Amino acid sequence: MTASALLNNDYSDNVYSGKANHLKETTNLLHGDEYSFIPREKIDKEVNWFYNDLGLDDYYFMTESPETVANHILAIYGSKIMNASKQHDKLTVNLAQKSEQGAVYIHNSQPGISKTEGPHYESIIDKEFLDVSTPELAYRMESFRSRGTVYDKTQSTLRAYFVSKCNFPESKDSDNADAAANSTTASSDSVDINAISDVTFLAKATDSIKQLYSNLIAKVLSRTGPVIHLDDIPTSGEHRLVVAYRQRSTQSYLSALSDLYHYYSFFSSRKYVEQFSNGVTIICLYLNPLNPNDSEAKVSHTIKQITREASLLYCLPTTPFQTLYKQHKISVQEMIYGHVGWVFVQHFVNRLGSEYASLTRLLSNEDPSHLEVLGNIKKRLRQETFTREYLLEIITQHTKILKLLYLDFASIHYSGSDLGSPKSNGTFAGQGSEVDTAPGTPLAEDDLRDIIKRETTTSHEALVLESFLLFNKHVLKTNFYQPTKVALSFRLNANFLPDIEFPTKPYGLFFVIGNEFRGFHVRFMDVARGGIRIIRSRNQENYLSNMRTLFDENYSLASTQQRKNKDIPEGGSKGTVLLNLDSQDKPFVAFEKYVDSILDLLLDGQTPGIKEKLVDLYGKEEILFFGPDEGTANYMDWASQHARRRGANFWKAFTTGKSQTMGGIPHDTYGMTTRSVHQYVLGILRKLGLNEEDCTKLQTGGPDGDLGSNEIKISKDKTIAVVDGSGVLVDPKGIDRVELGRLANARQMISHFDTSKLTPQGFRVLVDDYQVTLPDGTIVADGLSFRNLFHLNSRASADFFVPCGGRPESIDINNVSRIISEDGIPNFKYVVEGANLFFTQDARLKLEKLGVHLFKDASANKGGVTSSSLEVLAALALSDEEHGQLMCEQPDGSLPEFYKEYVKNVQDSIERNARLEFECLWRESERTNKPKSVLSDDLSFAIIKLREELEQTSMWSNIPLRRLIMSKALPKLLLDKLGLDKILERVPENYLKAIFGAFLASNFVYQYGTEPSQFAFFDYMSPFFSELGQN
Repeated sequence: MTASALLNNDYSDNVYSGKANHLKETTNLLHGDEYSFIPREKIDKEVNWFYNDLGLDDYYFMTESPETVANHILAIYGSKIMNASKQHDKLTVNLAQKSEQGAVYIHNSQPGISKTEGPHYESIIDKEFLDVSTPELAYRMESFRSRGTVYDKTQSTLRAYFVSKCNFPESKDSDNADAAANSTTASSDSVDINAISDVTFLAKATDSIKQLYSNLIAKVLSRTGPVIHLDDIPTSGEHRLVVAYRQRSTQSYLSALSDLYHYYSFFSSRKYVEQFSNGVTIICLYLNPLNPNDSEAKVSHTIKQITREASLLYCLPTTPFQTLYKQHKISVQEMIYGHVGWVFVQHFVNRLGSEYASLTRLLSNEDPSHLEVLGNIKKRLRQETFTREYLLEIITQHTKILKLLYLDFASIHYSGSDLGSPKSNGTFAGQGSEVDTAPGTPLAEDDLRDIIKRETTTSHEALVLESFLLFNKHVLKTNFYQPTKVALSFRLNANFLPDIEFPTKPYGLFFVIGNEFRGFHVRFMDVARGGIRIIRSRNQENYLSNMRTLFDENYSLASTQQRKNKDIPEGGSKGTVLLNLDSQDKPFVAFEKYVDSILDLLLDGQTPGIKEKLVDLYGKEEILFFGPDEGTANYMDWASQHARRRGANFWKAFTTGKSQTMGGIPHDTYGMTTRSVHQYVLGILRKLGLNEEDCTKLQTGGPDGDLGSNEIKISKDKTIAVVDGSGVLVDPKGIDRVELGRLANARQMISHFDTSKLTPQGFRVLVDDYQVTLPDGTIVADGLSFRNLFHLNSRASADFFVPCGGRPESIDINNVSRIISEDGIPNFKYVVEGANLFFTQDARLKLEKLGVHLFKDASANKGGVTSSSLEVLAALALSDEEHGQLMCEQPDGSLPEFYKEYVKNVQDSIERNARLEFECLWRESERTNKPKSVLSDDLSFAIIKLREELEQTSMWSNIPLRRLIMSKALPKLLLDKLGLDKILERVPENYLKAIFGAFLASNFVYQYGTEPSQFAFFDYMSPFFSELGQN
């Protein structure tokens, strides 16, 4: 087999020198007895047609044996005979051959038309070969369309796909292959095309295509998302579209691109997919218009539109609206918009209604039975009123309205000048140039509402479609029309949230959708801080449950964070990333896309064709601050560095919890969150005169986690049960603390516990266990269910319950009775919530009413935010050079003495703030008899309210007072190192004002309580003014 010299400036043409002999062997086989189906007088004609007239690329004959070709000729001939007997013009050819080294697929298709029935070979190739390719096991593909038709009565030609396993040269970067499987950035950054390419590609590719691919690979490795290149091939007149991206960063992309150019009446003569050992994939398509008489201007416009929408499809290659799109009933952008709206409606359609609001006014918020009824009704309404399937059915039944809704959205957020013009029909009206379009001018909102009422037959249908209008109206900015992007992001005005469910409106709300996930970010102040949480799902049922509660959980977490952040200048925020069920192995890919797409909305685009200026209805500079949370602790360095690469001037403060090489203070390394939580345990022991060593404890969240491991290390109690991701560990006599400590130091789950250390009454049940017999003879049928519900089990009874992990609302008003005996005695005497939202408020109130001393998450779990805030303060106060010398791990691996001392300062601040709040809560509870979980909120609201009031006063303008307060509020170590003047000069004024207000407000409320006298603040400020000599 040989290949000719190049003709197309890219790949050498496939010219098979042995084709004549190959044809002869195939002909002889067909004349043999084993191949007697074709009449002998027709064999030569059929073979000659197949080899020469059909116009198959020689690559087919170079790779297939005469026996295989003979079978393919027989199959096609048989299909022709079948069609003739049925007297119809529809010919079907589907040939597939798969091996360990790859696959060959051949089918007939009409150029420029996507298949809607029969095998979808490109989807199969995506799923089985391209989507799963990694540097250690990758597949390349070549595909060719025959030049001749396969049947005289149709325009159908043969499309052949050749998939083969890549053979990469030995590379020094091969050790990175394992890491590349879960990360779009973990693979090598090599761009040496000869070192990272498959040997077949190197043999066929010209210097020109190697140089092009090398340039594209370099760009892919320097950014997040696809790199798209478009040019023309002078010798053939074809348009070459090349898309380069990181392996496993999107799915079903080859088939999605085919549907895209088919939609715009283009077809491809050949396609290539190349893989590289540094983790990059390149798709190369050669496109031609179906109508060769189309004007040059029309072809140019359309091919550019295809290029632009290739980026949109990278974000969401497939959606439930795919069939409508393939049938040309909606456009690419309408399909994506429909999907976004569908997801939005799932979370925000009004599921409770006015009747529920009336019921809440009739029932008592303090009666547990009433709260239980309301809770059950709320869950039932959310689960059953609008299912995902029902919503999708409504939307797909009203495609005409969907098109009008999209046009309304585009008229607001598309910044181009061609909206409504004939050339933009494919972009905005959704029909392409050959079909009648919707009106080019968007309708007024009232007119759209009238159409919705007129075209719908039920109130549910109207409500769902009107929710799209709600979405359009409240989007302040979006990257939907950004030329390059990795996920779709939307900054929303949160005023659309119903008061009955969300009484306090967030300051800012971001909504993000990617191929692997959906997510939100909620914040309650302009300057706010909170962690980003990855949410995984074990199965379909768990995923649907997580999906239904995603925004509620995000809102509640951010609200809790707002109350937690009362001691620091930043308000509360939280981000959530729910992984799709088929993307549970791609947390970092999802996190990358989440961060990058949000940065699209925070940074002004300044690169035409890549990142352009967006339509911004918000109109103000906006900065978000991210921190670590469940599943993202190891991603903070990347996010900060990525913000720096994107040109964000706030990159140093963008994330907290970074590694020490970047000046971060890792929460888990120094037990920052646990230091706050444990102060509440120590406070209870102190107030009640208890000995910690004599107290029993249940802990959820095991030795592998941040809170769980540090709680084990810092405590001295008799832990009788630990629940973590791997299962349940119980010993009524107390779990061996040395063995627990070993796991905590190694960050291992209880599945690694040495069970020989258990007493005869102890046991361990793992989530994968079945039919386990406990020491008392009880049989556990299913380890997973046992783990999930163990916190409600009577075996979990202990003096203390310290949840350090677990899903939100694990204990609510509906199940709290399961941890209360028939005599009305709770399983626990004292609860300190380390995990966020483990209890619902109504469940807390019921337990406190029964005498449980309960300290909620917003009070106990605030050490991490204090650490993060002081980490940022150091980054803002120190110059880049000072920060590198004083706060970053040095080249020899050592930590500066300043850093060590600063960490101690942070730990002291955390413990001090926790003690002050504990004492205030205990004192206020004894004075007012109010539940501590209510007082916790009262305390937070009082501090936040006072902060807001102080910002409206002239106190900040009193320079001597300002300097005095800042000298007390700022860390002593920073003051000693830099001096007050330098800090005041370097740190942004709005941040300093927030420190000023937070210090005064929190210390005042901790000292005087939630209901101070009208003269209390004067008394509080008097010592400061006396110190200044001011009256």
